[in-house]
Amino acid sequence: MPSGRQAVVLLAALVAGCGTAIPGTPVAGPQQSPQTSASQTVTVVTTPPPSSSAVPTPAPPPPPAPVAKFGNPNGTAAVPPAAAAEDTSKPTRVIGTGAPASCTSQAVVDAVAAGGIVTFDCGPQPLTIPMATTAKVRARTVLDGGGRITLSGQGQRRVLDHNAPRLVVQNITLADGNSTGDTADGGGGGAIMVRGGQLKVVNSRFANNRCDANGPDLGGAAIRVTDWAEKVPVYVTGSTFEGGVCSNGGALSSIGASWVVLNSLMRNNKAVGRGANPARGGTPGGGSGGAIYNDGNTFTLRVAGSLIEDNQANEGGGAVFFVSNDNSGSMSVEGSTLRRNPSLGFETVKGIFYLGVGGKPKVTASTIQ
Repeated sequence: MPSGRQAVVLLAALVAGCGTAIPGTPVAGPQQSPQTSASQTVTVVTTPPPSSSAVPTPAPPPPPAPVAKFGNPNGTAAVPPAAAAEDTSKPTRVIGTGAPASCTSQAVVDAVAAGGIVTFDCGPQPLTIPMATTAKVRARTVLDGGGRITLSGQGQRRVLDHNAPRLVVQNITLADGNSTGDTADGGGGGAIMVRGGQLKVVNSRFANNRCDANGPDLGGAAIRVTDWAEKVPVYVTGSTFEGGVCSNGGALSSIGASWVVLNSLMRNNKAVGRGANPARGGTPGGGSGGAIYNDGNTFTLRVAGSLIEDNQANEGGGAVFFVSNDNSGSMSVEGSTLRRNPSLGFETVKGIFYLGVGGKPKVTASTIQ
């Protein structure tokens, strides 16, 4: 049986082995090697203070820009299927791979030349593509800019040259086209020249396009039509024409083609030629149709749900010049407003010079002032 002192030493050793200290004076005991129990292992984790150089959480990307809507916002003319936008949900060709830099002039030229349904994938924000050369339409083509694409002629060249069975241009802006000096097929057509086939324009904008400043029958700062297929009208729906300048037809011009213009806006376009058609002696000719210039024999012009304002012609028809040489053509204005379109030379109705069936255009529920 251990003595009293031995019992105290034994108790102290047992307590020390349990990792518990007893307050008071340490009690000497036999030397023993330290022992480690797995159940007594303690892991200490030290959390460093926040670093001032920590990478912040990136902000979410901006939402896509809204799809642009053009034309007369107050236009209520019914749009027949033939004048409506085409379904481009299954494109034949896509210009771009998601980044703006992938959408080049050459990519546009190549896609348009190949034809089919052509759309763009250039990122979520509006993009202007400077055209280094004119894109030539030689196959059936639907060109859809998705409401965010502008094709710019950079003030140096025409944007599109169309000579194919059919071209549809929708949800796109064609700007700064310039066909000055190109007199093939009579010249004109700063943004689009139609040498054959059908044309339809839907929810598109034509801005600051140009063609030759003089010439008795040349015109169409935005669009010129000299030939078209199957006598189907050129349809223009929900589109805007502004800032166009040409000898005749600051927006549209044609020889013998029929037009249907629905819910569109034509503003601040000018016919700047001098001398009319045929040209008066000593003048280069032109200067008629501030917005629209139509000439030929049997053709029609229908303007419905549209606003034509602040255009000007140096000669006849500050808004519209319409001449059917054999008096078989006709013009109608429905649910539209034509205002502040001075004709500095001559007119038959305020802002209009008309020669055709009935001696004057048919006007219904419209304001002309």
